[in-house]
Amino acid sequence: MVWDAWGVPAGHKPLSEQVRGLLAQVFGVSGDPVARRDEADVPLRASVLTPAGRDGLAEVVGVDHVSVDHHDRLLHAGGKSTPDLLRRRAVEPQEAPDAVVFPGGHEQVLAVLAYCADHAIAVVPFGGGTSVVGGVDPVRGRFEAVIALDLRRLDTVSGIDPVSATATLGAGLTGPRAEALLADRGLSLGHFPQSFEFASIGGFAATRSSGQASAGYGRFDDMVQHLKIATPSGTLELGRAPASAAGPDLRELFVGSEGTLGVITEVTLRVHPVPETTAYRAWSFPDFATGAAALRSVVQTGAAPTVLRLSDEVETGVNLARSGDVGGTPVSGCLAITTFEGTEAHVAARSAEASVLLAAAGGTDLGATPAEEWEHGRFAAPYMRDALLDAGVLCETLETATIWSNLDNLKAKVTAALTDSLAGQGTPPLVMCHISHTYPTGASLYFTIIAKQLDDPISQWGLAKHAVGDAIVAAGGTITHHHAVGTDHRPWMSAEVGDLGVRVLRAVKQELDPAGILNPGKLVP
Repeated sequence: MVWDAWGVPAGHKPLSEQVRGLLAQVFGVSGDPVARRDEADVPLRASVLTPAGRDGLAEVVGVDHVSVDHHDRLLHAGGKSTPDLLRRRAVEPQEAPDAVVFPGGHEQVLAVLAYCADHAIAVVPFGGGTSVVGGVDPVRGRFEAVIALDLRRLDTVSGIDPVSATATLGAGLTGPRAEALLADRGLSLGHFPQSFEFASIGGFAATRSSGQASAGYGRFDDMVQHLKIATPSGTLELGRAPASAAGPDLRELFVGSEGTLGVITEVTLRVHPVPETTAYRAWSFPDFATGAAALRSVVQTGAAPTVLRLSDEVETGVNLARSGDVGGTPVSGCLAITTFEGTEAHVAARSAEASVLLAAAGGTDLGATPAEEWEHGRFAAPYMRDALLDAGVLCETLETATIWSNLDNLKAKVTAALTDSLAGQGTPPLVMCHISHTYPTGASLYFTIIAKQLDDPISQWGLAKHAVGDAIVAAGGTITHHHAVGTDHRPWMSAEVGDLGVRVLRAVKQELDPAGILNPGKLVP
């Protein structure tokens, strides 16, 4: 990906006249982009890794796989959150890893960790670099030097079991590459988060990722059958069978551990045949409460589509302002998207059952086109965020989850906290929300926040983030549903798991990483 924004250059487009007009009307900004710097002009903190340290790491992975090059260090200087990208635009020297190391396999990862533990060098495991919560920021902690451990060379499919419907994938495989390799065997993982085009298999596991098709295929942690993990204390291989009563499932320590306990090098996952067909259907509901109740009825009945999501009135309205309508069909209220994948018979039966339920709950059938258009553009939203940042508009996202009976309360409290904080700073926001993932007992809420930038937008968002984090905890939501913890949500981990839970995490880390080199400043308070 490019160093100062999401994705690749071809994905970046100028703001449309409709969007520029909306920005002028709502925020009083012109929408004219600022000039971008050349990466060679970006100052980085000088590398403090000694020549002896470079030589020692080169002995492990090869001299060609240890880089202190400006370009490599800049590309590993953090993730893709709005604060990350705002820092890239600053004129001050950027924090960056002192070197980037590219191991070629599990044994090399083990050896790098052993070397860094012996020489007091912090290690930040790095997959696709798509973290939006500070998960790959080069935090040094108490260590003088920090390296980024880039896993891109761990990119093979080492085994496919078509009878058991599993595949063993290297942690460095990207989502598209994994899908392509599986498709050669007629298989698919079906995990499509918004980061899909760039994120890695290891990153999906380490952050407990949830894809847009989670209603049909489950979260990534539901797919994990076996893990191979390198730690400073040795190797762990976890997961011997589809289910076990042999004590607590230790895989759960590492799925979601964000590189703080070990480095996931290989993942065995549940896969399924490439779907024969996909059916698309969009629905409108008069208001968010009616739409949420409709989604709940479908999920609790067991008729959930592969994709199931609902935009609130504000998000639906903004999308209409951008396009004039949805798929050529005028829409009011709230827009819901459904897709169904599988065999012809399975898709026909499930879509028919869901359609009856959604209609009975107050939905109006909009046909296939809006859902098809959503799928066509579903990975493009981060590019819009970058264009808004360049135009002087703050744009950031956050997500949470709760039980169905608390959903309206949590949505109202989060919206109020964001509105009060940003309006109190003189920048009233536009707060949009959608249900992105559903469960029989509850759902996640995904918020997009847009406001005029102040002179110090990092502090502007920091105040809002602190207010909304407190509001989420007070309202009974989880501090993160699928973005992970990183540095951004770490202040609320004690509230999330309790003081005893924090001590448990610290005890596990002490056993696996006694020198404390793995991803300092993330997850574990």
